[in-house]
Amino acid sequence: RDGRSDWSSDVCSSDLVTMSSLPSDLHRPMDADALDADLATLAGSKQAWARSTPAARIAVLKQIKDALITVAETWATTAAKHKLIPADSQHVGEEWVSGPYAVMSACNQLIETLSHLDNKAFLKGLPTRERPDGQVIVRVTPHSVWDSLLLSGVEADIWMQPEVTRDTLAANTASAYDSKESDRDGAVSLILGAGNIAAIAPLDCFYKLFSEHEVCLLKMNPVNDYLIPFLQTALAPLIALDALRIVRGGADVGEYLCNHESIDNIHITGAVTTHDAIVWGTGETAKANRAANTPLTDKPVTSELGGVCPTIVVPGAWSAADIRFQAEQIATQKLHNSGFNCIACQVLVVPEDWEHTDTLLAAVEDVMKTLPPRGLYYPGSESRLERFAEHASDAKRFDRGDAPACVVSAMDPNDEWMANNEVFAPALSVVRFPSTDTAAYIKNAIDWCNNTLNGTLGANILLDPKTEKKLGAQAFEDMIAELHYGCIAINAWTGLGFLMAQGTWGAFPGHTLQDAQSGIGVVHNTFLFDKPERTVVRAPFRPFPRTVASGGMTMLPRPPWFVTNTQQHNIGKALTHFQHHPSWLKIPGVFFYALQG
Repeated sequence: RDGRSDWSSDVCSSDLVTMSSLPSDLHRPMDADALDADLATLAGSKQAWARSTPAARIAVLKQIKDALITVAETWATTAAKHKLIPADSQHVGEEWVSGPYAVMSACNQLIETLSHLDNKAFLKGLPTRERPDGQVIVRVTPHSVWDSLLLSGVEADIWMQPEVTRDTLAANTASAYDSKESDRDGAVSLILGAGNIAAIAPLDCFYKLFSEHEVCLLKMNPVNDYLIPFLQTALAPLIALDALRIVRGGADVGEYLCNHESIDNIHITGAVTTHDAIVWGTGETAKANRAANTPLTDKPVTSELGGVCPTIVVPGAWSAADIRFQAEQIATQKLHNSGFNCIACQVLVVPEDWEHTDTLLAAVEDVMKTLPPRGLYYPGSESRLERFAEHASDAKRFDRGDAPACVVSAMDPNDEWMANNEVFAPALSVVRFPSTDTAAYIKNAIDWCNNTLNGTLGANILLDPKTEKKLGAQAFEDMIAELHYGCIAINAWTGLGFLMAQGTWGAFPGHTLQDAQSGIGVVHNTFLFDKPERTVVRAPFRPFPRTVASGGMTMLPRPPWFVTNTQQHNIGKALTHFQHHPSWLKIPGVFFYALQG
């Protein structure tokens, strides 16, 4: 970290994006007059948007779906090209799923909620329970027959903050809609977009627009501002209503907007260094402002800032097929999007005394070596990998043919550099804990993750059904309750939690401007819960048909988000078209590709 201010929002990277590492057209002068005109337009329309009816918003979302489908394919293929993915690669599917599909799905989820807003009737269809300590848990997936078919066996629960009870759940849901439309006051929100995943920026805007009644100025990250033409087409209904403007530019534009009098609040998805530059400044100025607790801005700032995310492997009676499948899972958690994800697995926690530990690690290496090659498209990745290797005690490079090697290293549990530096590149630390007592191993791993690793955005746990049964369902859930992350994935990856917009996305509650860690606040959250604590996602330990052979009833084959899924590109396209217009006639086509993947 070079300590310089960077207002361009380099998402979740430990390096700031420098002007020299980006396209030359970013060096053009900032057009302050054009930015002022956009903000004047938004300020003039913020009341009208805030006071628009649910019916009007539903109409807008339907129009967005129709506009989005016209550019979906070009969007996905263009993004793949910019990310150095070969045109015929299965990994083009990542750009379908984490771009048009995610936005289309969010439109459907918001339409569902807004259609049943009266008396918050949408809550009646959501199974709700309480933990022994009274904490309320609401199941948001599966919620429809489509969920049960397309994500068979996948479950997502939202745990509410402790003060929410069954009796107060409705009062703590969609409260922004409790007042009359005529009484609402609008606001202008600045969205500093992420440079890695295409859906992040539009979904951040959706949260402000539909959950908080705020119009948005979206400043795209220079790394992926090639998406602007597609977003302008897809989100044209919002632009026509003067509820959204999309701009490009570098650090000068970001700084100008953050300090503009027409901006009421700021949301950033990016590096904590960028967040802190906005809030405190840089260098000695930042130190002085922190000490005096005098932020540079008095605007509310919310954020999603990544972190050093773990995966905890729980020992059990795994078969050779289980080891291979979970190796693919771990490789996905690390190498999806070439490792440029804020919830990529950076620390793999494994049981020291388990007979399969070395076999699993060897299988992970084998999976990584056999994946189709892809380059490192995100600025600064090479230098971050080198710094990681320099700090590693025994860095090993997994050769991946024409693709850059994945750097893997054993980790000392007391290594502060490894625990606090998000690499944001294909690098993985492996830490071992004693595991003769499985319950004690899990508790020790959880305590270490909570108290040692930087950030609280996402954590994954892999364990087989028999081991969970031996631990006891309630005992295992009690362990999960102690894992303080905003999204927890059991036998899945937290990236799935991001893709399901009905879940909440953000850090575990409690961070402050002084210590932002993985950020403040949540986005997505299409059921509009006011006080969520976390989202817990669960998927089957084994894929279909092995689930049936082991007594399970789920039909999810190799998941479409797996980097090893050879039909990822076809599944992503089919799912996007399905979300545009769900139909029983489209189900066979999705299943056809899914079963081949």
